Amino acid sequence: MTDQIIRHVELRWDPQIVDCKWQQRWQDDGIYHVNLEDQGSKWYELTMYPYPSGDAHIGHWYAMAPSDAHARFRRMQGKNVLHPIGFDAFGLPAENAAIRRGIHPHTWTMANIDRMRTQLKSMGTIYDWDKEIICCLPEYYKWNQWLFLQLYKKGLAYRNHAPAVWCPSCQTVLANEQVVNGSCERCDTPIIRRELDQWFLKITEYADELLNFDGLIDWPERILLMQQNWIGRSSGVEAQFDLSHLNIPQKDLRVFTTRIDTLYGVTFMVLAPEHPLVNEVTSSEQKSEVGDYVERARNKSDIERLSTDREKTGVFTGSYCVNYVNGNKIPILIADYAVAWYAQGAVMGVPAHDQRDFEFATKFNLPIKLVIAPEDYRGDPLSEAYTGPGTLVNSGSFDGSDNLAAKESIAEFISKNGWGSKTVTYRIRDWLISRQRYWGTPIPMIHCPNCGVVPVPEDDLPVLLPEDAEFRPTGESPLKENTKFLDTDCPVCKIPSQRETDTMDTFFDSSWYFLRYLSPKDDLNPWDPSLAKNWMPVDQYTGGAEHAIMHLLYARFFIKALRDLRLIEFDEPFLRLFNQGHIIADGAKMSKSRGNVVTPDPYVETLGADIVRTYLMFVGPWDRGGEWSDSGINGIARWFNRIWDIFQRDASVLPQDCPNEETSRECQRRIHQTIRKVYQDLDSFKFNTAVSALMEYSNYLQGIWDKKLVNLDLWLEARRTFLLLIACLAPHLAEELWERIGEPYSIHNQPFPNWDESLAAEDVITLVIQVNGRLRDHLIVSVDISESEATSLALEKPNIKRFVEGKTIQRVIFVRGRLINLVLGEN
Repeated sequence: MTDQIIRHVELRWDPQIVDCKWQQRWQDDGIYHVNLEDQGSKWYELTMYPYPSGDAHIGHWYAMAPSDAHARFRRMQGKNVLHPIGFDAFGLPAENAAIRRGIHPHTWTMANIDRMRTQLKSMGTIYDWDKEIICCLPEYYKWNQWLFLQLYKKGLAYRNHAPAVWCPSCQTVLANEQVVNGSCERCDTPIIRRELDQWFLKITEYADELLNFDGLIDWPERILLMQQNWIGRSSGVEAQFDLSHLNIPQKDLRVFTTRIDTLYGVTFMVLAPEHPLVNEVTSSEQKSEVGDYVERARNKSDIERLSTDREKTGVFTGSYCVNYVNGNKIPILIADYAVAWYAQGAVMGVPAHDQRDFEFATKFNLPIKLVIAPEDYRGDPLSEAYTGPGTLVNSGSFDGSDNLAAKESIAEFISKNGWGSKTVTYRIRDWLISRQRYWGTPIPMIHCPNCGVVPVPEDDLPVLLPEDAEFRPTGESPLKENTKFLDTDCPVCKIPSQRETDTMDTFFDSSWYFLRYLSPKDDLNPWDPSLAKNWMPVDQYTGGAEHAIMHLLYARFFIKALRDLRLIEFDEPFLRLFNQGHIIADGAKMSKSRGNVVTPDPYVETLGADIVRTYLMFVGPWDRGGEWSDSGINGIARWFNRIWDIFQRDASVLPQDCPNEETSRECQRRIHQTIRKVYQDLDSFKFNTAVSALMEYSNYLQGIWDKKLVNLDLWLEARRTFLLLIACLAPHLAEELWERIGEPYSIHNQPFPNWDESLAAEDVITLVIQVNGRLRDHLIVSVDISESEATSLALEKPNIKRFVEGKTIQRVIFVRGRLINLVLGEN
């Protein structure tokens, strides 16, 4: 769809003239400038800022036009609305472009930002461009570095030698969250692993607090569940197994388990290939085989290794540990389904009661020992693991106990004997922020031969990216080859030293960018503390659900850490969250690789921004997405032509007096019902049904005009109301027509209309008639009809007479405004 063939409806007005006219007027008048010092009713509404990868496509518009409409709606409600925009400008695409095209990432990125800024302005957004941020500029990333240093001083940033997930194509480390089905989420290349010195942030220190959502934030349940699952809190026991007979420094092997009731059934032990004890427990005879296995396992992703579908593999170390509770000798194996970051990197194999262990034991001819007997167990060999409840057997003094009840007593028993203790473990790991590339924030640390790792003094920030870096796909940062950047003096002892050459994960930028919008040009602080106190947290955040784990979790961690650093006074970054779906084309999400990207510019040039905006809001529920089609957008264009025609009517031809009171009452009802409907829909992001309601309302206006069923005052009220209701959806057309009907500039400074419930109420209702609880007919009746009147009218209906004839009405159930149910008995 990149070669778009557009056959559009011819419009009654020139959208280019109208759009440009009002965009320029709004800019000149500063109508959308936000006074952050205003102590009025603040509303901070934010949509996730875009990456400037090139032209904005319809997918960008789908994320931003509805969020702009909602922010406009809040503004019409009298809120002092901050709805800023900026650019997530660091990252791998710019560096890859530098390698492929021989263009500097800064040049490529800033050109894209200029292009996207123009496109976003063409949308008619209310962004206050004075508050724009661009993360790749020193005035922003200086504060990335400053914040890193504060985290470092607090002990929340540290460097460690650890295995890293590596993408051979992107030539960089990936966070675990950036691995999808064993491959890089960006280029789909299978990952491998490397041992590297890397920088981490201690997100695990906040694991429990990150699990606490109660009463703090209003987020979709599925997002909260995804975060809970990713954090993965498990309560259990750390059990110990004896290694003293091996004559190695570590005398115990420790393993976390949630099934301490199966402790007597352990028949083998599995260590992760990365476990620090692997070399020490491996016998000389097994060194070669274990070494080969470990090397193969390093090139598999955790997701692949943990898959329940794949065949289990493993290798014997040649050594044993001893189970303290029964003295059993347990073989120690290496298997890649154990991972270093969970449960101490070891798994106690209980094949009788875990299917994965059962399959592993069966393959390697390991013993299978039943310790939990089901109620009807007769001693037959197991054909699969038994994972249900039962009675403990082969479990020493605990035989005969209920297995679930025995968990506590077994935990106390081993704790008393010094063989283990209760503990909690987590799936989440510390956030790896090191990236071996150029286009990111330099980590402000110096490596001194004498002093070790030393922070850059805050007065020396920012540590600037050099402009003369060489871009080669070597797998190492270009900064390592740039001596002007690399070579420096230790700030402590002044001897020649070297700078850190890793740059920060770009999720560091987006973990606090919402604070920088408050004072984007401040040279002395990352944000103005007084403004943060008044404006934070963000009242409403919108964006894609795909950011549930990385961006949203990292931002929550950041805010809690900054709070503990006493830099802010709140606990959560975003009070409310709404996730939009995806606009699709040719049955798939828009993607350059698929060639189905729809460019908005040709549509904006021919139909104007408002028709594009409104179509995107009409195409389907915003949280579910919808499919782009030219026929659909042309339908909106035809509707806009009808709107234009309505406002060309000469209202002076209408009578001063209404033709009759009933017509006047109906017109008032339609006005107030539409206000109520559109208000409620806009308030809850139901843009598609708000547009539908406005379509029905415009058809009604056309009808009462054609039939001369309206007087002058009601017509002026009805059409004025229509423009106020559509203003946040179609800002240019609403402003143009508002001016043409003689209203004062600007419609966007007008309050959203209020409705009167008494005027919106129906005079008549449809009453359901039931007989013995089953629907049999309907009645159109007055809204205030009594039970006796409703009963009499129901009994006159021929279909009801047929069911009631010959029977006694024992009881009448009357629900005012909804139904009447005749409960019958036999004569």
